[in-house]
Amino acid sequence: MTAALSAHELIARHRSTLDQALEAIRTRAYWSPHPEHPKAYGENGSLDAAAGKAAFDALLGSRLDLGQPGTDDWVGGETSPYGIDLGVTYPHADLDVLLPAMKAGQRAWRDAGAEQRAVVCLEILKRISDRTHEFAHAVMHTSGQAFMMAFQAGGPHAQDRGLEAVAYAYVEQVRTPDNAEWTKPQGKRDPLAMNKQFTPVPRGIALMIGCNTFPTWNGYPGLFASLATGNAVLVKPHPRAVLPLALTVQVAREVLAETGFDPNLIALAAERPGEGIAKTLATRPEIRIIDYTGSTEFGDWLEANARQAQVYTEKAGVNTVVVHSTSDYKGMLSNLAFSLSLYSGQMCTTPQNLLVPREGISTDQGPKSYDEVVADLARSVDGLLGDDARANALLGAIVNPDVKARLEAASGLGEVALASREITNPDFPGAVVRTPVIVKLDGAKPDDEAAYMSECFGPVSFAVAVDSAADAAELLRRTVREKGAMTVGAYTTDPEVEQAVQEVCLEEAAQLSLNLTGGVYVNQTAAFSDFHGSGGNPAASAALCDGAFVANRFRVVEVRRDA
Repeated sequence: MTAALSAHELIARHRSTLDQALEAIRTRAYWSPHPEHPKAYGENGSLDAAAGKAAFDALLGSRLDLGQPGTDDWVGGETSPYGIDLGVTYPHADLDVLLPAMKAGQRAWRDAGAEQRAVVCLEILKRISDRTHEFAHAVMHTSGQAFMMAFQAGGPHAQDRGLEAVAYAYVEQVRTPDNAEWTKPQGKRDPLAMNKQFTPVPRGIALMIGCNTFPTWNGYPGLFASLATGNAVLVKPHPRAVLPLALTVQVAREVLAETGFDPNLIALAAERPGEGIAKTLATRPEIRIIDYTGSTEFGDWLEANARQAQVYTEKAGVNTVVVHSTSDYKGMLSNLAFSLSLYSGQMCTTPQNLLVPREGISTDQGPKSYDEVVADLARSVDGLLGDDARANALLGAIVNPDVKARLEAASGLGEVALASREITNPDFPGAVVRTPVIVKLDGAKPDDEAAYMSECFGPVSFAVAVDSAADAAELLRRTVREKGAMTVGAYTTDPEVEQAVQEVCLEEAAQLSLNLTGGVYVNQTAAFSDFHGSGGNPAASAALCDGAFVANRFRVVEVRRDA
C-alpha cells in the first residue's frame, strides 16, 4: 500500500502536539489544542458553521459506505430525539469475513512503533476536529444534547479525551527501551553479554461499545487507546447513536490508508433493529479488549462473561452531594441548579442524592432549615430554567422513553419539592423537553431507601434528610461501596466534616469536588487534568484516563540474543 503521508511528515506535523499533551498530563495544568468556540473554525481546511451544517444535511437519507469487507446488508433507523428521521444507512458486517480482515493489518501496525502510531492517531483527531461543526450536529441529533453542548462535549472535549489516551498510551509503550545491551561480570571469566530487544505487542482486536448519550466523548478514549497501542478496533455504536461514530470510523480509515496502513484496522459494526450483537461480539475469541459505557446490568454481564478479553467499563452509580454548610449560599444553589439541569441530568456524573441534615445548615445568610434549603434549590432551578429559550439550550431533549418514564414515576416516590414541567422547543416541535424533578426523602425511613439507593438516570434528584454530618458521611460511604459513584460533591465550612468526607472518598475511591460555587461543576471533567471515574468503585472498572487504562492493552515481548 502506497503512503500519501510519510511517517516523517506526520512526525513533523504532530510531534509538538504530542509533546504538549505529554507535558499536560504530567503537570495536570489546563491545555487543549481544540478550540471550544464555534467561530474558531472555518480556516485552514476546517468547516465553519454553515459548511458543517450543510455537510450534516447532506448525510441525511444517505448510505455511508465505508468500503469495509464482509458487508452483507445495509442497516439504519436512527431517529433524532428532536424528532428528525436521519435516514442514514450503514454497512452490516459478516463477522466471519470482517474480523479476519481486521487482523491482517495488525503486524505492520505493530511494527510501526509507538511514535508513528501516535502521530497517525493525531492526524485522525485533527481531521475530526476540522469537521467539528458537522460532528456537532451528528451528536446533537443522536444524543439529544443541545447544540452548544453537542459542539463542545461531542467535539473539542471528546477530541481532548482521545488525545489524552494517545499520550498515556505513548508514555506506557516507551517506558521500556526498544533495545538494551546487557553485560554481567563473571570475575576472571569473560562477562556474559546479551542483546535484548523489547517490542510492545497488541492484545488483538478491541471492541468499543458506544453509548447513546455521549458517543464520542465516552467512545474516543478506548478507541484511541487501543489503536495507539497497536490493536485493531471494531466500533459497535449504540443503535440510536451510530452516525457520530460511523463518521469517526470513516475518517480513521481514510487516514490509515493514506499513511500506508490497512484501513481495516478500524471498522464499524452496525446492527439491524433488535439484533443485539454486542453479546455475540463480546464473547468471540478474536475480541481481546472491550470498552463499554452504559447500563450497570450489561457492564456487569460483560465483566462476568467476556472472559477472553480485558474489559474496561464505565457503568453508572448513585452520585451524591453532602450539603452541610456553606460560605456562599447563593453560589452553592446556583452551582447545584446548573448541575442538576445540564442535559436533563442525562450524564453519568449528574448528582442524584443531596444529603442535607434535617436540622438544617449554616450559611453566610444565616441558618437554613432542611425545608428552606430544598425550597431554595427548587427556586434556583426554576429561575435558571424560567426562560424557555435558555431552558432549551441547557436541557436539550430527553434521549429515550426510559428516561421519560423514570422522570414521570419519580413524583410518586415522595413529597415533590420541584415538579417537572414540559417545555416546547420551537425549532424542533417533536423534541421531548422536561425540567428536573426534586423529591424529598427521609434517610431514616426504610421505604425511602429503596428509592435513593437505586440509580435513577435522568433529571431526577432526591433531597435526603439525614440526622447529622456523620450520618451523611456514613450514607455516602455505603452508597459508593454498594452502588458506586462517578462523582461526589460536598459543601462544608467545617474542616472536620471536610476531612471525614474526603476520607470516605479516598477509602472508597470516588472523585470528590468540594465547595463548588463558580463556573466549574461536579458533573464536568477536563481532559489532561481531571480523572473521570476512578476504576475503584462499582461505577466503573476504569478511569479516563490514567496509565492503567492503557497499559494492559499491550504486552512487551522480549527477544534476546548472545552479543
